[in-house]
Amino acid sequence: MIFREATRQDLPAVLALLADEESVVDPASIVVGEAHERAFAAIGADPRNEMLILTDGADGAAAEGTDGVGGGVVLGCLQLTYIPGLGRNGQERALVEAVRIRADRRGSGLGAELMRLAAERARERGCGLIQLTSSKRRTAAHRFYERLGFARSHEGFKLHLAP
Repeated sequence: MIFREATRQDLPAVLALLADEESVVDPASIVVGEAHERAFAAIGADPRNEMLILTDGADGAAAEGTDGVGGGVVLGCLQLTYIPGLGRNGQERALVEAVRIRADRRGSGLGAELMRLAAERARERGCGLIQLTSSKRRTAAHRFYERLGFARSHEGFKLHLAP
């Protein structure tokens, strides 16, 4: 397995993972829009944001779902955002978003490995806390996070803003 920052070539595979709730979505079927391009560029330009992927590291970049950097299928992704704050003695916290593992590889330990690597990365940066939110309907994901030691410590709220 290879854990690394996503590149522009990985964008269709990452978007396929984000669309993949119940079955594998072919990255070749993904239309990368202008908003996706802008968001990906903004993540890459911001030192407090990282889009990270886990690949199988296999050779053959021409295969379906390849990451475009040395071959291999993109099996998982997540975004890490580092947030400075005055609480916790001024330590940064890491916010984990967009956690996905390919539907055909769930239950194989890849999600736990992806989260372990993300926590290690946050710890190395000096973060004192890693946090995430998860949609209330993703009950299997909630059980997964609890198995990893995450606690339900807060109730989340959202306010959608008009464009």
